[in-house]
Amino acid sequence: MVSKKRALISVSDKTGVVEFARSLAALGFEVVSTGGTRRAIADAGIPVTGVSEITGFPECLDGRVKTLHPTVHGGILAMRGRPEHMKQISELGIDPIDVVAINLYPFKETILKEDTTLPVAIENIDIGGPTMLRSAAKNHKDVVVVCDPADYASVIEGLKSGEGLGYDEKYRLALKVFEHTAAYDALIASWLRKEKDLPLPDAPTFTYEKIQDLRYGENPHQKAAYYREVQTPAGALVNAKQLHGKELSFNNINDTNGAIACLREFDAPTVVAVKHANPCGVGTAPGIYEAYMKAYEADPVSIFGGIIAANRPVDLATAEEIGKIFVEIVIAPAFDEDALAFLSQKKNIRLLELASIAEKAPAGSIDIKKVDGGILIQDIDNEIFEESELETVTEKQPTAEQLEDMKFGMKVVKHAKSNAIVIAKDGMTLGVGPGQTNRIGAARIALAGPDREGEAPDLSGAVMASDAFFPFPDCVEAAAAAGIAAIIQPGGSLKDEESIRRCNELGIAMVFSGIRHFKH
Repeated sequence: MVSKKRALISVSDKTGVVEFARSLAALGFEVVSTGGTRRAIADAGIPVTGVSEITGFPECLDGRVKTLHPTVHGGILAMRGRPEHMKQISELGIDPIDVVAINLYPFKETILKEDTTLPVAIENIDIGGPTMLRSAAKNHKDVVVVCDPADYASVIEGLKSGEGLGYDEKYRLALKVFEHTAAYDALIASWLRKEKDLPLPDAPTFTYEKIQDLRYGENPHQKAAYYREVQTPAGALVNAKQLHGKELSFNNINDTNGAIACLREFDAPTVVAVKHANPCGVGTAPGIYEAYMKAYEADPVSIFGGIIAANRPVDLATAEEIGKIFVEIVIAPAFDEDALAFLSQKKNIRLLELASIAEKAPAGSIDIKKVDGGILIQDIDNEIFEESELETVTEKQPTAEQLEDMKFGMKVVKHAKSNAIVIAKDGMTLGVGPGQTNRIGAARIALAGPDREGEAPDLSGAVMASDAFFPFPDCVEAAAAAGIAAIIQPGGSLKDEESIRRCNELGIAMVFSGIRHFKH
Protein backbone atom coordinates (compact mmCIF):
# COMPACT_ATOMS: atom_id res chain seq x y z
CA MET A 1 0.00 0.00 0.00
CA VAL A 2 1.34 3.39 -1.04
CA SER A 3 1.40 5.82 1.87
CA LYS A 4 2.39 8.95 -0.05
CA LYS A 5 -0.36 11.56 -0.26
CA ARG A 6 -0.76 13.28 -3.60
CA ALA A 7 -2.69 16.41 -4.67
CA LEU A 8 -3.35 17.38 -8.27
CA ILE A 9 -3.86 21.11 -8.89
CA SER A 10 -4.63 22.69 -12.27
CA VAL A 11 -6.52 26.00 -12.30
CA SER A 12 -7.34 28.87 -14.62
CA ASP A 13 -8.35 31.13 -11.74
CA LYS A 14 -5.19 31.24 -9.65
CA THR A 15 -6.75 33.09 -6.73
CA GLY A 16 -5.26 31.61 -3.55
CA VAL A 17 -3.68 28.66 -5.35
CA VAL A 18 -0.11 29.32 -4.16
CA GLU A 19 -1.21 29.47 -0.51
CA PHE A 20 -3.31 26.33 -1.02
CA ALA A 21 -0.38 24.44 -2.54
CA ARG A 22 1.96 25.62 0.20
CA SER A 23 -0.46 24.37 2.87
CA LEU A 24 -0.81 21.00 1.15
CA ALA A 25 2.97 20.64 0.88
CA ALA A 26 3.29 21.44 4.60
CA LEU A 27 0.81 18.65 5.29
CA GLY A 28 3.05 16.19 3.43
CA PHE A 29 1.29 16.12 0.08
CA GLU A 30 3.20 15.75 -3.15
CA VAL A 31 1.81 18.53 -5.34
CA VAL A 32 1.29 17.62 -9.00
CA SER A 33 0.41 20.30 -11.49
CA THR A 34 0.34 21.45 -15.12
CA GLY A 35 1.25 24.42 -17.27
CA GLY A 36 0.80 27.88 -15.80
CA THR A 37 -0.36 26.54 -12.45
CA ARG A 38 2.82 24.52 -12.11
CA ARG A 39 4.93 27.57 -12.93
CA ALA A 40 3.11 29.73 -10.37
CA ILE A 41 3.62 27.12 -7.64
CA ALA A 42 7.27 26.53 -8.55
CA ASP A 43 7.97 30.28 -8.71
CA ALA A 44 6.75 30.48 -5.11
CA GLY A 45 9.44 27.99 -4.07
CA ILE A 46 7.04 25.13 -3.46
CA PRO A 47 8.10 21.64 -4.62
CA VAL A 48 5.87 20.60 -7.52
CA THR A 49 5.81 17.64 -9.91
CA GLY A 50 4.71 18.04 -13.52
CA VAL A 51 1.92 15.80 -14.75
CA SER A 52 4.17 14.56 -17.55
CA GLU A 53 6.58 13.25 -14.92
CA ILE A 54 3.95 10.90 -13.49
CA THR A 55 2.33 9.91 -16.81
CA GLY A 56 5.57 9.53 -18.75
CA PHE A 57 3.80 11.24 -21.63
CA PRO A 58 4.37 14.83 -22.75
CA GLU A 59 1.68 17.48 -22.94
CA CYS A 60 0.69 17.79 -26.60
CA LEU A 61 -1.61 19.47 -29.12
CA ASP A 62 -0.97 22.95 -27.73
CA GLY A 63 -1.82 21.70 -24.24
CA ARG A 64 -5.16 20.19 -25.28
CA VAL A 65 -3.98 16.82 -23.92
CA LYS A 66 -2.30 16.88 -20.52
CA THR A 67 -4.23 14.90 -17.93
CA LEU A 68 -6.30 12.51 -20.04
CA HIS A 69 -4.21 9.53 -19.01
CA PRO A 70 -4.80 6.29 -17.01
CA THR A 71 -2.11 7.25 -14.49
CA VAL A 72 -4.15 10.34 -13.59
CA HIS A 73 -7.64 8.88 -13.69
CA GLY A 74 -6.59 5.54 -12.20
CA GLY A 75 -5.12 7.43 -9.27
CA ILE A 76 -8.35 9.40 -8.83
CA LEU A 77 -10.94 6.66 -9.41
CA ALA A 78 -9.36 3.79 -7.47
CA MET A 79 -11.65 2.87 -4.58
CA ARG A 80 -9.47 2.67 -1.48
CA GLY A 81 -11.73 0.18 0.24
CA ARG A 82 -11.70 -2.27 -2.67
CA PRO A 83 -8.57 -4.45 -2.48
CA GLU A 84 -8.65 -5.44 -6.14
CA HIS A 85 -8.57 -1.76 -7.16
CA MET A 86 -5.58 -1.04 -4.98
CA LYS A 87 -3.84 -4.21 -6.23
CA GLN A 88 -4.41 -3.22 -9.85
CA ILE A 89 -3.05 0.33 -9.54
CA SER A 90 -0.07 -0.99 -7.59
CA GLU A 91 0.71 -3.46 -10.36
CA LEU A 92 0.34 -0.66 -12.91
CA GLY A 93 2.62 1.66 -10.99
CA ILE A 94 -0.16 4.19 -10.32
CA ASP A 95 -0.18 6.20 -7.09
CA PRO A 96 -3.51 7.33 -5.62
CA ILE A 97 -4.45 10.98 -5.94
CA ASP A 98 -6.15 12.16 -2.76
CA VAL A 99 -6.94 15.82 -3.50
CA VAL A 100 -8.05 17.24 -6.85
CA ALA A 101 -8.29 21.03 -7.16
CA ILE A 102 -9.45 22.20 -10.58
CA ASN A 103 -11.20 25.18 -12.01
CA LEU A 104 -12.05 25.42 -15.65
CA TYR A 105 -11.06 27.41 -18.71
CA PRO A 106 -12.87 30.78 -18.57
CA PHE A 107 -15.56 30.07 -21.16
CA LYS A 108 -18.06 32.43 -19.53
CA GLU A 109 -15.60 35.30 -19.30
CA THR A 110 -14.62 34.70 -22.93
CA ILE A 111 -18.13 34.84 -24.39
CA LEU A 112 -19.00 37.93 -22.36
CA LYS A 113 -16.44 39.87 -24.41
CA GLU A 114 -18.12 41.64 -27.30
CA ASP A 115 -15.57 40.63 -29.93
CA THR A 116 -15.48 36.91 -29.13
CA THR A 117 -15.35 34.72 -32.23
CA LEU A 118 -16.44 31.10 -32.49
CA PRO A 119 -12.85 29.75 -32.73
CA VAL A 120 -11.80 31.71 -29.64
CA ALA A 121 -14.82 30.45 -27.71
CA ILE A 122 -14.11 26.87 -28.77
CA GLU A 123 -10.53 27.08 -27.50
CA ASN A 124 -11.88 28.07 -24.10
CA ILE A 125 -13.93 24.89 -23.72
CA ASP A 126 -12.22 22.80 -21.05
CA ILE A 127 -12.06 19.04 -21.60
CA GLY A 128 -9.54 17.61 -19.15
CA GLY A 129 -10.70 19.77 -16.26
CA PRO A 130 -14.34 18.62 -16.18
CA THR A 131 -13.18 15.03 -16.67
CA MET A 132 -10.90 15.14 -13.62
CA LEU A 133 -13.52 16.96 -11.55
CA ARG A 134 -16.18 14.40 -12.38
CA SER A 135 -13.81 11.52 -11.70
CA ALA A 136 -12.93 12.93 -8.28
CA ALA A 137 -16.53 13.80 -7.48
CA LYS A 138 -17.64 10.27 -8.37
CA ASN A 139 -15.04 8.90 -5.97
CA HIS A 140 -15.69 11.57 -3.33
CA LYS A 141 -15.69 9.01 -0.52
CA ASP A 142 -11.92 8.71 -0.99
CA VAL A 143 -10.96 11.90 -2.84
CA VAL A 144 -11.34 15.55 -1.81
CA VAL A 145 -12.41 17.56 -4.85
CA VAL A 146 -12.32 21.36 -4.99
CA CYS A 147 -13.66 23.49 -7.87
CA ASP A 148 -13.99 26.82 -6.05
CA PRO A 149 -11.10 28.79 -4.49
CA ALA A 150 -13.54 29.86 -1.77
CA ASP A 151 -13.30 26.30 -0.39
CA TYR A 152 -9.50 26.17 -0.10
CA ALA A 153 -9.37 27.38 3.50
CA SER A 154 -12.03 24.99 4.84
CA VAL A 155 -10.41 22.05 3.02
CA ILE A 156 -7.02 22.80 4.58
CA GLU A 157 -8.59 23.09 8.01
CA GLY A 158 -10.30 19.75 7.52
CA LEU A 159 -7.12 18.06 6.32
CA LYS A 160 -5.24 19.39 9.31
CA SER A 161 -7.59 17.58 11.68
CA GLY A 162 -6.62 14.11 12.77
CA GLU A 163 -9.52 12.44 10.99
CA GLY A 164 -9.39 14.52 7.79
CA LEU A 165 -12.45 15.84 6.02
CA GLY A 166 -15.71 14.24 7.07
CA TYR A 167 -17.92 12.48 4.55
CA ASP A 168 -20.60 15.19 4.64
CA GLU A 169 -18.06 17.81 3.62
CA LYS A 170 -16.71 15.59 0.84
CA TYR A 171 -20.28 15.04 -0.34
CA ARG A 172 -20.94 18.80 -0.37
CA LEU A 173 -17.83 19.44 -2.42
CA ALA A 174 -18.71 16.65 -4.87
CA LEU A 175 -22.24 17.97 -5.33
CA LYS A 176 -20.81 21.43 -5.97
CA VAL A 177 -18.64 19.93 -8.71
CA PHE A 178 -21.54 18.27 -10.52
CA GLU A 179 -23.59 21.47 -10.34
CA HIS A 180 -20.57 23.42 -11.60
CA THR A 181 -19.80 21.14 -14.55
CA ALA A 182 -23.49 20.87 -15.46
CA ALA A 183 -23.76 24.67 -15.57
CA TYR A 184 -20.53 24.89 -17.57
CA ASP A 185 -21.78 22.48 -20.21
CA ALA A 186 -25.22 24.10 -20.29
CA LEU A 187 -23.66 27.49 -20.94
CA ILE A 188 -21.58 26.10 -23.81
CA ALA A 189 -24.62 24.44 -25.38
CA SER A 190 -26.76 27.56 -24.97
CA TRP A 191 -24.12 29.83 -26.48
CA LEU A 192 -23.48 27.56 -29.45
CA ARG A 193 -27.22 27.34 -30.17
CA LYS A 194 -27.61 31.13 -30.05
CA GLU A 195 -24.59 31.61 -32.33
CA LYS A 196 -26.43 29.84 -35.15
CA ASP A 197 -29.95 30.93 -34.08
CA LEU A 198 -31.07 27.31 -33.97
CA PRO A 199 -34.58 26.18 -32.93
CA LEU A 200 -35.47 25.00 -29.45
CA PRO A 201 -33.50 21.86 -28.50
CA ASP A 202 -34.87 18.40 -27.82
CA ALA A 203 -33.20 18.37 -24.40
CA PRO A 204 -32.99 22.01 -23.24
CA THR A 205 -30.46 23.00 -20.59
CA PHE A 206 -30.22 26.32 -18.79
CA THR A 207 -27.74 27.80 -16.40
CA TYR A 208 -28.28 30.57 -13.88
CA GLU A 209 -26.20 32.08 -11.10
CA LYS A 210 -27.66 32.89 -7.72
CA ILE A 211 -27.92 36.59 -6.95
CA GLN A 212 -29.33 36.14 -3.47
CA ASP A 213 -31.56 34.07 -1.24
CA LEU A 214 -34.88 35.80 -0.70
CA ARG A 215 -36.67 36.08 2.61
CA TYR A 216 -39.53 34.02 1.15
CA GLY A 217 -41.47 33.45 -2.06
CA GLU A 218 -44.93 34.67 -2.99
CA ASN A 219 -45.99 33.80 0.56
CA PRO A 220 -44.01 33.61 3.82
CA HIS A 221 -44.14 29.80 3.98
CA GLN A 222 -42.41 29.44 0.56
CA LYS A 223 -38.63 29.36 0.19
CA ALA A 224 -37.18 31.35 -2.72
CA ALA A 225 -34.00 32.62 -4.34
CA TYR A 226 -33.17 35.08 -7.14
CA TYR A 227 -31.00 33.95 -10.07
CA ARG A 228 -29.57 35.61 -13.17
CA GLU A 229 -28.66 34.33 -16.60
CA VAL A 230 -24.99 34.43 -17.51
CA GLN A 231 -25.58 36.60 -20.57
CA THR A 232 -28.17 39.32 -20.02
CA PRO A 233 -29.07 42.39 -22.07
CA ALA A 234 -28.25 45.69 -20.40
CA GLY A 235 -31.93 46.47 -19.87
CA ALA A 236 -32.66 43.28 -17.93
CA LEU A 237 -33.99 43.78 -14.41
CA VAL A 238 -31.10 41.78 -12.91
CA ASN A 239 -28.80 44.62 -13.99
CA ALA A 240 -30.68 47.25 -12.00
CA LYS A 241 -28.73 49.04 -9.28
CA GLN A 242 -30.53 49.50 -5.99
CA LEU A 243 -29.95 53.02 -4.70
CA HIS A 244 -32.09 52.93 -1.57
CA GLY A 245 -34.33 50.73 0.54
CA LYS A 246 -34.46 47.25 1.99
CA GLU A 247 -33.86 44.14 -0.09
CA LEU A 248 -36.31 43.20 -2.80
CA SER A 249 -38.90 40.51 -2.20
CA PHE A 250 -40.03 37.79 -4.59
CA ASN A 251 -43.20 39.74 -5.42
CA ASN A 252 -41.27 43.01 -5.78
CA ILE A 253 -39.04 41.43 -8.41
CA ASN A 254 -41.86 39.77 -10.30
CA ASP A 255 -44.05 42.88 -10.35
CA THR A 256 -41.18 45.17 -11.33
CA ASN A 257 -40.31 42.88 -14.22
CA GLY A 258 -43.90 43.17 -15.44
CA ALA A 259 -43.81 46.95 -15.13
CA ILE A 260 -40.63 47.15 -17.21
CA ALA A 261 -42.08 44.86 -19.88
CA CYS A 262 -45.08 47.16 -20.31
CA LEU A 263 -42.92 50.29 -20.16
CA ARG A 264 -40.79 49.06 -23.07
CA GLU A 265 -43.77 49.31 -25.41
CA PHE A 266 -43.52 53.11 -25.27
CA ASP A 267 -41.00 55.55 -26.74
CA ALA A 268 -42.48 58.79 -25.40
CA PRO A 269 -42.10 59.72 -21.70
CA THR A 270 -44.22 57.11 -19.92
CA VAL A 271 -44.95 55.91 -16.40
CA VAL A 272 -46.39 52.47 -15.68
CA ALA A 273 -47.89 51.59 -12.30
CA VAL A 274 -48.27 47.88 -11.55
CA LYS A 275 -50.07 46.08 -8.75
CA HIS A 276 -50.05 42.30 -8.37
CA ALA A 277 -48.42 41.85 -11.80
CA ASN A 278 -51.11 43.86 -13.63
CA PRO A 279 -50.84 47.44 -14.90
CA CYS A 280 -53.21 49.59 -12.87
CA GLY A 281 -52.28 52.98 -14.34
CA VAL A 282 -50.31 53.98 -17.41
CA GLY A 283 -49.67 57.50 -18.66
CA THR A 284 -47.82 58.94 -21.64
CA ALA A 285 -47.07 62.65 -21.99
CA PRO A 286 -44.47 65.13 -23.29
CA GLY A 287 -42.73 65.04 -19.90
CA ILE A 288 -42.28 62.51 -17.11
CA TYR A 289 -44.12 64.61 -14.51
CA GLU A 290 -47.25 64.74 -16.66
CA ALA A 291 -46.88 61.05 -17.44
CA TYR A 292 -46.73 60.22 -13.73
CA MET A 293 -49.78 62.35 -12.95
CA LYS A 294 -51.73 60.51 -15.65
CA ALA A 295 -50.64 57.12 -14.28
CA TYR A 296 -51.63 58.21 -10.79
CA GLU A 297 -55.00 59.69 -11.80
CA ALA A 298 -55.75 56.55 -13.79
CA ASP A 299 -56.24 54.68 -10.51
CA PRO A 300 -55.20 56.56 -7.35
CA VAL A 301 -56.40 53.68 -5.18
CA SER A 302 -54.61 50.72 -6.77
CA ILE A 303 -51.30 52.52 -7.20
CA PHE A 304 -50.95 52.56 -3.39
CA GLY A 305 -48.36 49.94 -2.47
CA GLY A 306 -47.56 49.33 -6.14
CA ILE A 307 -44.57 49.53 -8.45
CA ILE A 308 -43.76 52.63 -10.51
CA ALA A 309 -41.60 52.36 -13.62
CA ALA A 310 -40.52 55.41 -15.64
CA ASN A 311 -38.59 55.56 -18.90
CA ARG A 312 -37.12 58.99 -18.22
CA PRO A 313 -35.06 60.28 -15.26
CA VAL A 314 -37.19 61.15 -12.22
CA ASP A 315 -37.01 64.86 -11.38
CA LEU A 316 -37.80 66.54 -8.08
CA ALA A 317 -41.34 67.57 -9.05
CA THR A 318 -42.20 63.97 -9.94
CA ALA A 319 -40.47 62.67 -6.82
CA GLU A 320 -42.50 65.01 -4.61
CA GLU A 321 -45.73 63.71 -6.13
CA ILE A 322 -44.63 60.10 -5.68
CA GLY A 323 -43.72 60.92 -2.09
CA LYS A 324 -47.34 61.77 -1.28
CA ILE A 325 -48.29 58.08 -1.36
CA PHE A 326 -46.74 54.78 -0.33
CA VAL A 327 -45.21 52.78 -3.18
CA GLU A 328 -42.97 49.75 -2.92
CA ILE A 329 -40.55 50.54 -5.74
CA VAL A 330 -39.64 53.29 -8.17
CA ILE A 331 -37.45 52.16 -11.07
CA ALA A 332 -36.12 54.58 -13.67
CA PRO A 333 -33.07 55.10 -15.91
CA ALA A 334 -31.83 57.74 -13.45
CA PHE A 335 -32.86 60.05 -10.61
CA ASP A 336 -31.96 63.72 -10.44
CA GLU A 337 -29.77 64.35 -7.43
CA ASP A 338 -32.44 66.32 -5.53
CA ALA A 339 -35.11 63.76 -6.45
CA LEU A 340 -32.95 60.94 -5.09
CA ALA A 341 -32.26 62.88 -1.90
CA PHE A 342 -35.96 63.55 -1.41
CA LEU A 343 -37.16 59.98 -2.01
CA SER A 344 -34.32 58.52 0.07
CA GLN A 345 -35.89 60.14 3.13
CA LYS A 346 -38.69 57.58 2.85
CA LYS A 347 -37.57 54.47 4.71
CA ASN A 348 -39.92 51.98 3.10
CA ILE A 349 -39.41 52.82 -0.55
CA ARG A 350 -36.97 50.99 -2.79
CA LEU A 351 -35.25 52.97 -5.54
CA LEU A 352 -33.79 51.14 -8.52
CA GLU A 353 -31.72 52.59 -11.35
CA LEU A 354 -31.66 50.79 -14.69
CA ALA A 355 -29.96 52.92 -17.31
CA SER A 356 -31.12 50.80 -20.24
CA ILE A 357 -34.66 50.35 -18.97
CA ALA A 358 -36.15 51.03 -22.42
CA GLU A 359 -34.04 48.38 -24.15
CA LYS A 360 -36.29 45.74 -25.67
CA ALA A 361 -35.63 42.04 -25.24
CA PRO A 362 -33.28 40.83 -27.99
CA ALA A 363 -34.41 38.56 -30.79
CA GLY A 364 -34.44 34.93 -29.75
CA SER A 365 -35.46 35.66 -26.15
CA ILE A 366 -37.67 32.99 -24.63
CA ASP A 367 -40.33 32.74 -21.97
CA ILE A 368 -40.36 29.71 -19.65
CA LYS A 369 -43.30 28.56 -17.57
CA LYS A 370 -43.05 25.76 -15.05
CA VAL A 371 -45.82 23.18 -15.05
CA ASP A 372 -46.18 20.10 -12.90
CA GLY A 373 -43.55 17.67 -14.16
CA GLY A 374 -42.28 19.84 -16.99
CA ILE A 375 -41.83 23.25 -18.56
CA LEU A 376 -43.33 25.20 -21.43
CA ILE A 377 -41.01 27.26 -23.62
CA GLN A 378 -42.05 29.88 -26.14
CA ASP A 379 -40.63 32.88 -27.97
CA ILE A 380 -41.13 36.05 -25.98
CA ASP A 381 -44.09 38.16 -27.18
CA ASN A 382 -42.22 41.05 -28.77
CA GLU A 383 -45.01 42.04 -31.15
CA ILE A 384 -47.89 44.49 -30.82
CA PHE A 385 -49.31 44.77 -34.33
CA GLU A 386 -48.21 45.83 -37.78
CA GLU A 387 -49.65 49.30 -38.26
CA SER A 388 -50.07 48.66 -41.97
CA GLU A 389 -52.27 45.67 -41.14
CA LEU A 390 -54.72 47.50 -38.88
CA GLU A 391 -58.12 47.08 -40.50
CA THR A 392 -61.18 49.20 -39.85
CA VAL A 393 -64.07 46.78 -40.20
CA THR A 394 -66.98 49.15 -39.43
CA GLU A 395 -68.74 51.86 -41.39
CA LYS A 396 -67.51 54.45 -38.91
CA GLN A 397 -63.81 55.27 -39.17
CA PRO A 398 -61.76 56.10 -36.06
CA THR A 399 -60.35 59.59 -35.79
CA ALA A 400 -56.58 60.10 -35.74
CA GLU A 401 -56.79 60.73 -31.98
CA GLN A 402 -58.82 57.59 -31.40
CA LEU A 403 -56.39 55.56 -33.47
CA GLU A 404 -53.52 56.77 -31.25
CA ASP A 405 -55.50 55.82 -28.15
CA MET A 406 -56.19 52.40 -29.66
CA LYS A 407 -52.46 51.82 -30.14
CA PHE A 408 -51.85 52.98 -26.57
CA GLY A 409 -54.55 50.66 -25.24
CA MET A 410 -53.18 47.64 -27.07
CA LYS A 411 -49.71 48.26 -25.63
CA VAL A 412 -51.18 48.15 -22.13
CA VAL A 413 -53.71 45.34 -22.53
CA LYS A 414 -50.93 43.09 -23.82
CA HIS A 415 -49.42 43.17 -20.32
CA ALA A 416 -52.61 42.58 -18.32
CA LYS A 417 -53.56 39.02 -17.42
CA SER A 418 -56.13 37.45 -19.75
CA ASN A 419 -59.00 37.88 -20.26
CA ALA A 420 -58.12 41.57 -20.36
CA ILE A 421 -59.80 44.81 -21.41
CA VAL A 422 -58.31 48.31 -21.19
CA ILE A 423 -60.09 51.63 -21.56
CA ALA A 424 -57.87 54.51 -22.70
CA LYS A 425 -58.06 58.15 -23.75
CA ASP A 426 -55.49 60.88 -24.34
CA GLY A 427 -52.51 58.65 -23.55
CA MET A 428 -53.90 57.42 -20.24
CA THR A 429 -55.67 54.36 -18.94
CA LEU A 430 -59.16 54.99 -17.57
CA GLY A 431 -59.90 51.41 -16.62
CA VAL A 432 -58.19 48.02 -16.60
CA GLY A 433 -60.07 44.74 -16.40
CA PRO A 434 -57.54 41.91 -16.05
CA GLY A 435 -57.60 38.20 -15.40
CA GLN A 436 -61.29 37.36 -15.80
CA THR A 437 -62.77 34.04 -16.81
CA ASN A 438 -64.98 35.71 -19.40
CA ARG A 439 -64.48 38.75 -21.59
CA ILE A 440 -67.66 40.60 -20.65
CA GLY A 441 -66.56 40.36 -17.01
CA ALA A 442 -63.24 41.97 -17.88
CA ALA A 443 -65.07 44.64 -19.89
CA ARG A 444 -67.42 45.50 -17.03
CA ILE A 445 -64.51 45.88 -14.60
CA ALA A 446 -62.60 48.11 -17.02
CA LEU A 447 -65.67 50.21 -17.84
CA ALA A 448 -66.47 50.68 -14.16
CA GLY A 449 -63.04 52.26 -13.72
CA PRO A 450 -61.21 52.57 -10.41
CA ASP A 451 -63.05 53.09 -7.14
CA ARG A 452 -63.83 56.80 -6.92
CA GLU A 453 -66.33 56.68 -4.08
CA GLY A 454 -69.26 55.78 -6.31
CA GLU A 455 -68.55 58.39 -8.97
CA ALA A 456 -69.00 56.90 -12.45
CA PRO A 457 -66.06 57.58 -14.79
CA ASP A 458 -66.55 59.79 -17.83
CA LEU A 459 -65.62 57.50 -20.70
CA SER A 460 -67.18 59.50 -23.52
CA GLY A 461 -64.89 59.42 -26.52
CA ALA A 462 -62.58 56.81 -24.97
CA VAL A 463 -61.47 53.61 -26.69
CA MET A 464 -61.62 49.98 -25.64
CA ALA A 465 -58.73 47.58 -26.28
CA SER A 466 -59.09 43.81 -25.97
CA ASP A 467 -56.26 41.26 -25.81
CA ALA A 468 -58.32 38.71 -27.79
CA PHE A 469 -61.40 38.59 -30.02
CA PHE A 470 -65.00 39.14 -28.93
CA PRO A 471 -66.93 35.85 -28.97
CA PHE A 472 -70.22 37.76 -28.61
CA PRO A 473 -71.39 41.34 -29.18
CA ASP A 474 -72.05 41.85 -25.45
CA CYS A 475 -68.77 43.75 -24.99
CA VAL A 476 -69.75 46.12 -27.81
CA GLU A 477 -73.10 46.79 -26.15
CA ALA A 478 -71.48 47.45 -22.77
CA ALA A 479 -68.94 49.77 -24.43
CA ALA A 480 -71.66 51.77 -26.19
CA ALA A 481 -73.63 52.16 -22.97
CA ALA A 482 -70.53 53.64 -21.30
CA GLY A 483 -69.82 56.13 -24.09
CA ILE A 484 -66.92 54.30 -25.76
CA ALA A 485 -66.25 55.70 -29.24
CA ALA A 486 -63.97 53.06 -30.74
CA ILE A 487 -62.77 49.51 -30.15
CA ILE A 488 -59.61 47.68 -31.13
CA GLN A 489 -59.40 43.91 -30.94
CA PRO A 490 -57.58 41.12 -32.81
CA GLY A 491 -60.59 39.76 -34.68
CA GLY A 492 -60.80 36.14 -35.70
CA SER A 493 -63.99 35.01 -33.97
CA LEU A 494 -66.56 32.93 -35.81
CA LYS A 495 -69.01 35.61 -34.73
CA ASP A 496 -66.99 38.65 -35.77
CA GLU A 497 -69.84 39.75 -38.03
CA GLU A 498 -72.21 39.99 -35.07
CA SER A 499 -69.85 42.36 -33.25
CA ILE A 500 -69.23 44.40 -36.42
CA ARG A 501 -72.96 44.68 -37.13
CA ARG A 502 -73.65 45.78 -33.55
CA CYS A 503 -70.90 48.43 -33.78
CA ASN A 504 -72.51 49.76 -36.96
CA GLU A 505 -75.90 49.91 -35.26
CA LEU A 506 -74.45 51.73 -32.24
CA GLY A 507 -72.14 54.09 -34.15
CA ILE A 508 -68.84 52.70 -32.83
CA ALA A 509 -65.67 52.36 -34.89
CA MET A 510 -63.96 48.99 -34.68
CA VAL A 511 -60.44 48.11 -35.77
CA PHE A 512 -58.95 44.64 -36.08
CA SER A 513 -55.26 44.35 -35.17
CA GLY A 514 -54.88 40.78 -36.41
CA ILE A 515 -52.72 39.73 -33.44
CA ARG A 516 -53.76 38.25 -30.11
CA HIS A 517 -51.99 38.92 -26.80
CA PHE A 518 -53.07 36.31 -24.26
CA LYS A 519 -51.08 36.46 -21.04
CA HIS A 520 -51.65 33.76 -18.44
